[in-house]
Amino acid sequence: MREWMHAVGAALRSLFHFHRSPVRRWPLALQAALGIAVPITVFTLAGLPQLGFQASAGAFTVIFASQLPTVERARLLPLIGAGLVACAALGALLSASDIAVLIGLFVVTAASSAVAYGRSLGPPGPVFFVLVYGLSANAARATDAVGAAIGVAALAGGVAVAYLIAMTPLLHRRNRRIRARPLRQLAPRADLRGSAGTLLVRAVAVGTVGTLIGALGDPHRAYWIVGAGIAVVGVASRRQLALERGIHRVIGTVVGAGLFLLVAQLPLTGLWLALVMGGLQFVIELVVVRNYALALTFITPLVLLLTTAATGTIDTTVVSERIIDTLIGALLGAVSGLLHTRAEPPSR
Repeated sequence: MREWMHAVGAALRSLFHFHRSPVRRWPLALQAALGIAVPITVFTLAGLPQLGFQASAGAFTVIFASQLPTVERARLLPLIGAGLVACAALGALLSASDIAVLIGLFVVTAASSAVAYGRSLGPPGPVFFVLVYGLSANAARATDAVGAAIGVAALAGGVAVAYLIAMTPLLHRRNRRIRARPLRQLAPRADLRGSAGTLLVRAVAVGTVGTLIGALGDPHRAYWIVGAGIAVVGVASRRQLALERGIHRVIGTVVGAGLFLLVAQLPLTGLWLALVMGGLQFVIELVVVRNYALALTFITPLVLLLTTAATGTIDTTVVSERIIDTLIGALLGAVSGLLHTRAEPPSR
């Protein structure tokens, strides 16, 4: 009991701790912000704002492999983008059946976790594959087969735009001179008997329980529960870290939901909404390595704006649902910290 109280106390104190960023974050933050704002702007000007919100999810591509030189990201990011599009396509394909969507959610969670951890992709791990799958499935439910296909195509276009934005540093000759390593070195095979295997076990456990909870409750909310849990699992296997991220997730989501309610009262449409969402993404990438709870204060309104606007309207009624789903997912992710493979003993 004393050890548990000490762990909770340390996790609460971490809410007020700000880590130093090992590298400059503003270039990546600017890329991610443009990756969201540009598709929304282009489609809004074309009179198709809803497709712009679906396309803007392609900006998640930029966040991966942020620590690598651009010439190496040029090789890896197309595979990430293809994975995101595949998840979106699967979500749209299965959207007509709640049971099929739940089965697909588990498959996407397990498969993306196996790739992310088994190939040492690093942050942000499998969470965005799960999120894109859920977003696509929910958006497709509100339209017909043709509309769903157009939505997936829009996302693919957003991925392409995000990739081009991420490659802009190659305009500088200095960045082109770097010799890129082959893919087998950029995404090396991890030893699943160690921490990578532990993370995979945790992710699959969260995916299993979260999907079952969705089956018993509202299947359309299951992806948020699983996504929150996978985010807490993260990319490091320390038990204490899982507890910290769970607490950060809950506190950050509650505060962020309040911020969303404030933003939703503003008459934001079209280009103004693109500016707000791009600004939120910029701030997120600046602070996410410093304080996870603070980042979630901005992640939550961004994702809520994205998920609701992609279905045609900014809906504030989902806030209470999202808080409850986050609480459940964060609890699953934190509890998963008790799981370890045989080759890796429990760590604090």
